[in-house]
Amino acid sequence: MKNAYDVMDTTALRCAFAVGICLLPFSAMAQTQPLLPLPSPVVSTVPANGDVNPYGVAFVPQLANTRNTLQPGDVLVSNFNNADNLQGTGTTIIRVDGKGQQSLFFQGKAGLGLTAALGVVRAGFVFVGNLPTTDGTSATVQPGSLLVLDANGNQVGQLANLSLVNGPWGMAIRDNGDTAQLFLSNVLSGTVVRLDLAFSDAGVVIRNAVQLAAGFTHRTDPAALVLGPSGLFYDPRADVLYMASSADNAVYAIADAGSDDDNHATTVIFKDATHLHGPLDLVMAPNGHLIVANSDGSNADPNQPSELVEFELDGDFVAQFPVDKNNGGAFGLGVETIGGGTVTRVAAVDDNQNTVTIWAISNK
Repeated sequence: MKNAYDVMDTTALRCAFAVGICLLPFSAMAQTQPLLPLPSPVVSTVPANGDVNPYGVAFVPQLANTRNTLQPGDVLVSNFNNADNLQGTGTTIIRVDGKGQQSLFFQGKAGLGLTAALGVVRAGFVFVGNLPTTDGTSATVQPGSLLVLDANGNQVGQLANLSLVNGPWGMAIRDNGDTAQLFLSNVLSGTVVRLDLAFSDAGVVIRNAVQLAAGFTHRTDPAALVLGPSGLFYDPRADVLYMASSADNAVYAIADAGSDDDNHATTVIFKDATHLHGPLDLVMAPNGHLIVANSDGSNADPNQPSELVEFELDGDFVAQFPVDKNNGGAFGLGVETIGGGTVTRVAAVDDNQNTVTIWAISNK
């Protein structure tokens, strides 16, 4: 097993975790705007209605239509709880622009419970899962649905189909412009599905739906609400979908995830009770390593609270970094590379503080 600090200086991402001088203010990449004043990299995720418990994080890509509320580089964050801190009742998505200013992007009907299944495509549509409860407890969890929003925060569609959407908990997207493949993990059924989508002025059309994998451990939980298939990341180069399981503290690889091949072989690539504590979200860093956000919903360790954990694809642990000094803070996680690969932006929510931190890291 590698010592985290043996390799801290080998990549820009880990350098950012350990050494403050590797960080850039995240507005500094906007070359057409003044550099000063510099925004704080930490932004509140609490909107005017008081929603808390930020879950999903998504960077906004270059959109086909620039005359929208959303702009490239914006960060979206979905809220799972309402102002009374009842789980599965949050209704809002907040937007953080390039200047670090927070605003309300979307507010839905009462009791939605917007999850970490959040993503944006270049065609200008935002997808977000919801898992409602009536009283904030696991006893009243409902299957939820997948909402479709436009780039101005208006709901334009909804998918509610138990064979496809049953507790949408994590999301990954393969964006091809006028088409996309949307991968969704279902925490109430223990399944992972793929939706093949097409976009036009008329909206979103589902061309095909495939169940990629099933049989994953899943359960309701009095504290964590639900545990099971969670964060997803799709690697188009290898056609592999990576999935973090908050129930059994493992990361899986699903082969041929974007193809029509029926043999989507599923293997465990990282199962580590020492470093995984209810992994909820998952991204791939520019160095090819995977990073998971530990929710501490299972296998909690007070000595490793709210950790982001980096590991190699062969399962070797590399490094870890806490986003909060207490358990239960790490949930949504996002990463993007801009400037021709010269800068990596990382966004991570702190569920305890109801904030999102956005780092900009030089890859030079």
